[in-house]
Amino acid sequence: MRRRKVVFFAYALHKLPFFCVKWVSVTAYSVRDRQSRENQTMERRVKLLGTGKYLPARVVTAAELDEQLGLATGWTEKKSGVRIRHYVTTETAAQMGAIAAKRAAEAAGVSLQELDCIVCASGTAQQEIPCTAALIQEELGLSRTGIPCFDINSTCLSFVTALDVMSCAMAAGVYKRVLIVSTEIASMGLNWKQKESCVLFGDGAAAVVVGQTPEGESSRIISSAMQTYSEGAHYSEIRGGGTMVHPRHYANGHEDDFAFDMDGRKIFRLTSQLITGFVDSLLAKASVSKKQLQAVIPHQASGMALRIMRTKLGFMEQQMVDIMADHGNVIAASIPMALHEAISQKRVARGDCLLLLGTSAGLSLGGIVLEY
Repeated sequence: MRRRKVVFFAYALHKLPFFCVKWVSVTAYSVRDRQSRENQTMERRVKLLGTGKYLPARVVTAAELDEQLGLATGWTEKKSGVRIRHYVTTETAAQMGAIAAKRAAEAAGVSLQELDCIVCASGTAQQEIPCTAALIQEELGLSRTGIPCFDINSTCLSFVTALDVMSCAMAAGVYKRVLIVSTEIASMGLNWKQKESCVLFGDGAAAVVVGQTPEGESSRIISSAMQTYSEGAHYSEIRGGGTMVHPRHYANGHEDDFAFDMDGRKIFRLTSQLITGFVDSLLAKASVSKKQLQAVIPHQASGMALRIMRTKLGFMEQQMVDIMADHGNVIAASIPMALHEAISQKRVARGDCLLLLGTSAGLSLGGIVLEY
């Protein structure tokens, strides 16, 4: 028995360098592989063909909210940066999304029947089942077309995520023309006990038709990135409505679980630690400097957040597209709405370099550098 132990020990010593070399080799490969994935960028030749927007007719002013919430005159506008926002009356999310989609298709010069896919990129759903995209298809009168429909939800970053994911599918030749719709009804889920957050939000929809870039044109996605830090997962949430707090429990002392709950200070603190490095890395992958950006189109989180982001990231005021004052935070629709306004106001032209940038519950950061 002792002789066997000696022989095994000698064999192990003999093989040790081999195992060490293999372990070092695998570890080095893993590190190189991760660094390669972080540094590489996937250019996609896709073009934003047309955009559209819909806002409900009901306008709610900051002064109205001051009175409704028993606040001092001017408090809402000062804290939120929002003078007016729009709330639905009878509109559904699908109806708003369909109107924005028709306007986007008209701007793109594309018929609805030419669409290959409909994606709803929203933080709020019209109902649990089916996906909101299917309900938008129904509102568009396309119920018998067979056009595939599905939702992509990364809350406030849903549009950016959908554009990123679908552009990859288009680059692979799966789709030629994709409709992305962000339609949000935030007003129904607000927690009116949290005055700092409830005054920020509005309702509305925005849509974009994305197509493959024709030969001889330069429209493209240059780079994209998304990072999630779930240490902030509970800083912004609606706990009710899923399997954790089922709707049947709403009346059993869980009313607050079905309203939006946000700790703005913690979100701001975590975002501030991460956003500069994230943007620097995204622009470096794209080989684009901040000065080369014609427009920065950020998520319209709050007036204060937009000002602080601009200062912290070193962008010029004229680069930032800020629609907060007359739209509010429209969750995932904020970025495509701001994009639509930038195009409509001729702040951007074909060939310009744009940055879509935002944060969302998760806590996630996301961005896309594109040539419009």
